[in-house]
Amino acid sequence: MIRPLMLAGVCAALACGGAASAQPAPAPGEDGRDAGHQGDRRRPAREQVFISPSGEPFRAPMDQPYPVVQWFQRADADHDGVLTFEEFKADAMAFFDKLDTDHDGVIDGFETSDYEQKVAPEIIPRIARDDEEDAPPKAERGRSGRGGGFWKGGGDRAQAGGLGRLQGAAPYSLLNEPEPVRAADANFDQRITRAEWLAATRQRFQLLDKKGDGRLTLADLPKTPAQQLAERARDGRDKAGRDRRSDGGR
Repeated sequence: MIRPLMLAGVCAALACGGAASAQPAPAPGEDGRDAGHQGDRRRPAREQVFISPSGEPFRAPMDQPYPVVQWFQRADADHDGVLTFEEFKADAMAFFDKLDTDHDGVIDGFETSDYEQKVAPEIIPRIARDDEEDAPPKAERGRSGRGGGFWKGGGDRAQAGGLGRLQGAAPYSLLNEPEPVRAADANFDQRITRAEWLAATRQRFQLLDKKGDGRLTLADLPKTPAQQLAERARDGRDKAGRDRRSDGGR
């Protein structure tokens, strides 16, 4: 099972990763599975980010669909609009193999640091902007009450209007896990085996499969806090445009 996320420990570990100097972005893999990766660089302010349940980042311009669509369509191997556990597992294990750069069957501390610094720098703890003064959204836990619970509700978790106080990957994720790679380390030895990764993958699917029928669709998935924030901003721009057109027609 996914181990409980001990906030102080996770934040300390991520802070150490954030202190390292920036590295050049890695070249995309030949198999195309790096389509969502942009390497270690600052994310443009107007770019959407989604981090998959296994921790893989996907990015898209603001005028494109939220990149959860990229992840779902790739993981849905038979393109029938339904994600089964086998497809979910295959996608997760492919990302494990990508992170296991020395191919020894273990994601070690060096490989985890590479993930945090180069693959998904968004998860490194962020300092809240001065203008984000509202209270943070309340993340509800999953059925088990452990770290890795799913987000609930349609919009209250992003009502505050800012993401700065949410930890790590949580603003961009379907599950409330600040660091999904480290979260798979069930025995706290800083070495993530394939068995641990598979166990974490199984629990993540179960948390998302709220119907319990072994099937996930895009409509079944919760919206991430970042997605909700982007949709509210888009709705606000659309309303402002309609108001301007209305005023001009008088």
